[in-house]
Amino acid sequence: MLNPQWLLTFEHLAELGNFTRTAERLDLTQAAVSQHIRHLEERLGPLLIRRPRQIELTPAGHALLDYCSELQRADQRLRQRLDETRADEGDISLISPGSIGLVLYPLLLDLQQAHPGLVVRHRFAPDSEVLAAVLDNRFELGLVSLRPDDARLEARLFAEEPLELVLPAGEQARDWGDLQRLGMIDHPDGQAMAGRLLSRCFPGHPGLHSLPLRGFSNQVGLILEPVARGLGFAVLPRYARQAFANQAAIQVAELEARVVDRLWLIHRAEWPLSSRAERAIEHLQRGLVALP
Repeated sequence: MLNPQWLLTFEHLAELGNFTRTAERLDLTQAAVSQHIRHLEERLGPLLIRRPRQIELTPAGHALLDYCSELQRADQRLRQRLDETRADEGDISLISPGSIGLVLYPLLLDLQQAHPGLVVRHRFAPDSEVLAAVLDNRFELGLVSLRPDDARLEARLFAEEPLELVLPAGEQARDWGDLQRLGMIDHPDGQAMAGRLLSRCFPGHPGLHSLPLRGFSNQVGLILEPVARGLGFAVLPRYARQAFANQAAIQVAELEARVVDRLWLIHRAEWPLSSRAERAIEHLQRGLVALP
């Protein structure tokens, strides 16, 4: 069994690349850091190539670093299982797309207010980052728009989210000419979302390139601000529209066709969710049902 203190020293040295900074971070002497590495190398062989201003891990060093990561994950699994009955205390970590995140974060804060022992961590991210964060155990819960095909992840249907054509209050979208007159407020997913929805609702249209671009924002909470000021239309998921504060200044176009995305809740399949995570899921789903 390798000494945990030696492994901790090695992890920090691999991160910092410097013996002096490692000693300072761990409140050790530089000689102690060197001694820990020497003990490891006596057992495992050369782990580092020492250069004047940096260090480089050998293949054995990389293998040991992977081993340290595995120990951390095992420790986290143990702590989660030991703490799974404590629904009122601990960390609730969720990573999700921005649209639904605008609605979920206030709901999580409501839960935290009711149970002050909870700590809420919520991050907005695209699907690829969500998957990586959950697989790396940086977040216990994630939401993605495509169900993952990965045996390490368990996925369940969490919510359905229609795309909406959002207009300034008092405007109509009876035909493509109305959209050309209004112009489009774009966002990072705007072209893809507009293409999917408008192709269903306005078959035979001349293409998105025929729509004037009136603005662009990469902040999901601000995309509807120019729409509310009458500057154009936007195509967004419903939850992003519901989170917008000035509902009186916008309206959702009544369309004959619908495009509905599914949102999948994911977590690691190898161990059970903590009881606080299960409680958070139930709370969030009740909150979504209660939305107008």
